[in-house]
Amino acid sequence: DALFTKNKPIIFAFHGYPWLIHRLTYRRTNHDNLHVRGYKEEGTTTTPFDMCVLNDLDRFHLVQDVIDRLPQLGARAAYAKQAIRDALIDHKEYIYEHGEDAPEISGWTWGHKQPSARLESTESDNIDAGVETPIRN
Repeated sequence: DALFTKNKPIIFAFHGYPWLIHRLTYRRTNHDNLHVRGYKEEGTTTTPFDMCVLNDLDRFHLVQDVIDRLPQLGARAAYAKQAIRDALIDHKEYIYEHGEDAPEISGWTWGHKQPSARLESTESDNIDAGVETPIRN
């Protein structure tokens, strides 16, 4: 019980068989709120991301699981759920047409920060050199 909350939903993404996690946690206080996504032996020759989709282990299904288990979101989550459904349809159409994962899927990386725009003084651009332009961060 020290690893997981005792009264809130738990979404567990496991790259193995879900029954294994259920067997390991069956005596825990919050076992009824534990939802495990994992390998279901679904899929064929397809793309790497589509294998995750077919096993409901992709980012879209996991977000949908969270929304479904947080009733306090109510109608506020309707647009997000529709966007998820649309993204999954787009995914299927893209791999059917191109035979590979979409670039936004295959090229995605963790924690890649966009370089921040560097603020530079434009003082010299001013017509009236007597007016000073402060740099704001």
